[in-house]
Amino acid sequence: MTAPWDDWDHITKLDPDKSLADGDTFADVCATGTDALEIGGTLDMTQDKMQRVIDACAEYDVPLYQEPSNPAVVVESDALDGYLVPTVLNTRDVAWIAGLHKEWIRMADVDWSETHTEGYIILNPEASVAEYADADCDQTPEDVAAYAELAEKMLGQQIIYIECSGTFGDPETVKMAQEALDEATLFYGGGIHDYESANTMAAHADIVVVGDLVHDEGVEAVRETVKGAKDAKKARAESA
Repeated sequence: MTAPWDDWDHITKLDPDKSLADGDTFADVCATGTDALEIGGTLDMTQDKMQRVIDACAEYDVPLYQEPSNPAVVVESDALDGYLVPTVLNTRDVAWIAGLHKEWIRMADVDWSETHTEGYIILNPEASVAEYADADCDQTPEDVAAYAELAEKMLGQQIIYIECSGTFGDPETVKMAQEALDEATLFYGGGIHDYESANTMAAHADIVVVGDLVHDEGVEAVRETVKGAKDAKKARAESA
């Protein structure tokens, strides 16, 4: 069975609580070559902020997904292609595995054909998302690979997401996680800031995600990471 992200190499994550870089527009972001836009953030999220960014991106021909951080910020919009919903595998708080998700299901009529979970493994203890989700970031590469296999084989998750938000992670850890998977898609986010960093991680992860870069450096920097990711994917295909 095919998934929407099967042909993606690169995702740009837009934080509704942050502005774009000076002079950039949402049209510029959509023209970088990124394969999809993910609307989500950790702190100070509201439904209105989410709606504003979704509306701003709706007219462009780039797949558009919301990544809600809690049920209260979920937006129902025809502009969305669907939802990518985090479940934090290395959390100390069960709410991030099932509690918040149960509340969303209780409160709404979830369209499961457009809703997909991401099995998050958060590895930067200094990141806001680590504190927010009460993540145990003290994980060895072997631990990360085990979490990835658990998510695919025991939980049936199609997306495994290694999140090093704010710092560039260990490529060998990402490689081990990839080797632990059979069919699930491996996302990587954190510290992707130029061609080389994107190319390095895309040699192991199926999809790289940039977030702060679009807000801090702008679309030209994002465009370089798109090139890096796609060149790595091409090299992987040629060597297979």
